[in-house]
Amino acid sequence: MRILFAGTPAVAVPSLNTLSDAGFEIAAVLTRVDAPVGRKRTLAPSPVAARAEELGLPLIKTNRFTDEVVEQLAALDLDAAAIVAYGGLVPPRALELPRHGWINLHFSLLPAWRGAAPVQHAVLSGDDITGASTFRLERGLDTGPVFGTVTEALAPSDTSGEVLDRLAGSGAVLLAQTLTALGQGAVEAVPQQGEVSLAPKLSIDDARIDWTQPAVAVRRRINAVTPEPGAWTLLAGQRVKIAPVRPASELRPARPDTGSGDPVDLAPGRVELRDGGVQVGTGSEPVVLGRLQPAGKTMMDARDWARGALARGELVFDV
Repeated sequence: MRILFAGTPAVAVPSLNTLSDAGFEIAAVLTRVDAPVGRKRTLAPSPVAARAEELGLPLIKTNRFTDEVVEQLAALDLDAAAIVAYGGLVPPRALELPRHGWINLHFSLLPAWRGAAPVQHAVLSGDDITGASTFRLERGLDTGPVFGTVTEALAPSDTSGEVLDRLAGSGAVLLAQTLTALGQGAVEAVPQQGEVSLAPKLSIDDARIDWTQPAVAVRRRINAVTPEPGAWTLLAGQRVKIAPVRPASELRPARPDTGSGDPVDLAPGRVELRDGGVQVGTGSEPVVLGRLQPAGKTMMDARDWARGALARGELVFDV
């Protein structure tokens, strides 16, 4: 089968590798133009572009489907186009070019979490199960009929980055299986069924921690925005980045007075050294910090930070 591969970030690279290893004829790779990265904002190719160059595949770099780009795609005489997190809308005139259409790998169990940040919203909402879907791309936002799915159990400690890494691998296999079956006429897309939920991109404001929320909600928010855009809080007006936390009750047996963890004896946002760890009060039980990054410093062990900071007085994160 002669295909186009469209993708941009690192999460799309396993799919490109899998399709290449499976023997698909990849006529070209479509990706976004080079973008500034790092503190010096140096232009760099996308992870997909870098991998395509290593594989010796023709590249089309664009952020817009201009007439010239559409003509390039038409000249490829494609059986199908595989798309994984390309980062842009495919216009109708381009959707019609491949004989079997555009097959999108999306990291949710559609119609749940349509949009740019499906894994982040699944973690934020405390879903027990998530997964990936292959579906035929159409004009609507992730509305097309589904070819197949894979599922993934979510643990309370899972971050979005960890889940996405796992789904990138299993989803790549699903994408290859879908394209193979499509070429053999052995699969048909089925209209999406079930409750629709939306997953817009989470902003830096969405990543701010509200310490008045229960510990489980604090943990989910931090996990959802790890690694991007990264959880944060304020201390004396300065931003502090917070790595994943754990409820204090997970680290020691439940106290007899509650039967289910620590009582609410630490005010939301208040920081104390307890039981060999750094605990922060929430709207329910405290959570235990693992690592954090104070303003102007590198990520460090929370205990090392707290010993010095607490020596200078009490610590309370803004709520």
